[in-house]
Amino acid sequence: MTAVARLRAVVLDCPDPGALAAFYAAVAGGTPRTGDEDWVVLQIPGGPRLDFQRAEGYTPPEWPRADRNSQQFHLDFDAGSTWAEVDAAHEKVLALGARPLDLEDREKKDFQVYADPAGHPFCLCRIEEP
Repeated sequence: MTAVARLRAVVLDCPDPGALAAFYAAVAGGTPRTGDEDWVVLQIPGGPRLDFQRAEGYTPPEWPRADRNSQQFHLDFDAGSTWAEVDAAHEKVLALGARPLDLEDREKKDFQVYADPAGHPFCLCRIEEP
């Protein structure tokens, strides 16, 4: 199928674009570029572009909720092929300000769920070796 357009960026609403861009730069790499105080761009090396937009009155998503203010979307990050690598990434994202949402049954699911400092859910995933 022929594409109609090319994905430019994933945009996250948040109360502080600079702070959230710095968090994701520490997680995935890249250097945030500020357009103004209400918009920050982060090009992840070898990956997608994340943009952060100030949203007045921002209310973080609730996870897991399907009835109101649900997660809407989340980001998945490959954190390594061993649980030791995922555990190291776990410690680093906690130090950066993430909070755990679901760390249960990781051996069955191969991922753990966190909230970023603005409350958006994201996962650290174990990469399955072929």
